[in-house]
Amino acid sequence: MRSGFVVPVLASCGLVASFMQTLVIPLIPSLPDILHADPADASWVITVTLVAAAVIMPVSGRLGDLYGKRPVLLASLVVLVAGSVVCALAGSVLPMVVGRGLQGCAMGVIPLGISIMRDILPVERIGSATAMMSATLGVGGAIGLPVSAVIAQTSSWRVLFWLAAGLGAACLALLRAVVPDSALRAEGRFNVVGALGLAAGLVSLLLAITKGATWGWGSALTLGLFAAAVVVLVVWGAYQLRVRYPLVNLRVLARRPVLFTNLASVLVGFAVYSTSLVLPQLLQASALTGYGLGQSLIATGLWMAPGGLVMMALSPVSAGITRRWGSRTSLLLGAAVIAVGYVVATLLLHSAFQVMVAAVIVSAGVGIAYAAMPRLIMGAVPLHETASANGLNSLMRSVGTSMSSAVMATLLAHMSVTVGPVTVPSLAGFRVAFLIAAGAAFAAVLVTSLVPRVRDRLDHAVPMVAPEGRSELQV
Repeated sequence: MRSGFVVPVLASCGLVASFMQTLVIPLIPSLPDILHADPADASWVITVTLVAAAVIMPVSGRLGDLYGKRPVLLASLVVLVAGSVVCALAGSVLPMVVGRGLQGCAMGVIPLGISIMRDILPVERIGSATAMMSATLGVGGAIGLPVSAVIAQTSSWRVLFWLAAGLGAACLALLRAVVPDSALRAEGRFNVVGALGLAAGLVSLLLAITKGATWGWGSALTLGLFAAAVVVLVVWGAYQLRVRYPLVNLRVLARRPVLFTNLASVLVGFAVYSTSLVLPQLLQASALTGYGLGQSLIATGLWMAPGGLVMMALSPVSAGITRRWGSRTSLLLGAAVIAVGYVVATLLLHSAFQVMVAAVIVSAGVGIAYAAMPRLIMGAVPLHETASANGLNSLMRSVGTSMSSAVMATLLAHMSVTVGPVTVPSLAGFRVAFLIAAGAAFAAVLVTSLVPRVRDRLDHAVPMVAPEGRSELQV
């Protein structure tokens, strides 16, 4: 096994998958013109990727547990390449939405990558490797934003999608050549009814959250989707408890370490999104407001990029903290640093450099917290359910970011000022947004404190199969 290349290859796959989330951000103002559509229809290009990612993560995780993580990883990258090509060739809303939905399906790569690392790497490498892989969830977006901005402003928008297709194809080839499969399989069969039920519930919930501000929070459509989500997910949960082979083992998820880690993941995901949504708006706001920093899109991406690099740099630090004091301590520390970063952000608003400092502090906390979550989850679930459990944990973070997007957008829309013909968020609105994010991070600290102190148990040996087909014993 060429184990020395496994971690870089899987981490690269995670970075590319995460990059899909911010790929089109520089195109948002021009999407209606590009697609010959009104802004409401063009906004589905953003929404569909988020919804597809949320639905696919627990589904791909379960498929990986049942049929092998490597085959599902390869299939996810094939879908990413196909979606990128569809987007590159698109000339209207429908094919672009279809392509972006396919790109979103690649987000299952990250929890699958974490789980395959758990299965095939030596025990001494699991901590740092899973920490790095988990960090890619934030790093890919942070680094991808300035790259996308530069390409979008200096070349054709189609180049972005051809680049995505090329990166996906390269990862596919490397994954096929370097990463072996795990011999570990779960018993049973894939629960199609459970997958459809979970998809229906999540789509209803996320559409209500992400489109509520546009449709109106009190509109019949928004309230109907919220009601449908509650009914469908309750019925789905009852069905999962009764069926022999559930899509998601709710009894395992009800265990205290898993339950509170997932709740903390929602809160951390909520807090994290403000760096992606609020800080760039402050950087790009006109200097005529008296507080805006007047940065271009490219400059904004460059000021935000160090945060992504810090996330990656601190993932091994988180692994070291975990080895010494446990994953619970790492998550506590990470959430606390995020809270401090947002409190500091309320004061550091007077220059682009100050905003970068605040973003770096928050990103440091994110790097530590994200690296700890999969360790807590994998230490509390059966070995044959690690992929589905990691997929659900990634879903919890995605739900948190969706909720944050809705809350922050509504808040900034209501706390706004008019500068000439333009309405922009007020300085008070930015500060309140940061304090809300700090509150969510502090709540994550409190929830994490309810996770029981247990020794990380990622040291069980399981039989593996080497690429050549010969059996070997690996961790």
